[in-house]
Amino acid sequence: MHTPISRETKELILGEIKNGLKVIEASAKYTVSDKTIYHWMKAQADNTGTSSLEVAKLKKEIQDLKEIIGTFALEKKRGEKNKKGS
Repeated sequence: MHTPISRETKELILGEIKNGLKVIEASAKYTVSDKTIYHWMKAQADNTGTSSLEVAKLKKEIQDLKEIIGTFALEKKRGEKNKKGS
């Protein structure tokens, strides 16, 4: 028998997952089945069929790519300064 989970707790869990917490970690932290969490996420999918987990993964990937681009831009700028100084 399972214990009902309040709407507030459900929203808290889904919010943390959107912010990067892994489903398995949320499952352990809140003692909620990972299958239940995936069910919530599927029900929350938008009309394109994109779940909140997919959106969170894409946001993380975008952030990672921005950091990589920033690193390359910084290295390029340093290289240009070194050429001018030589």
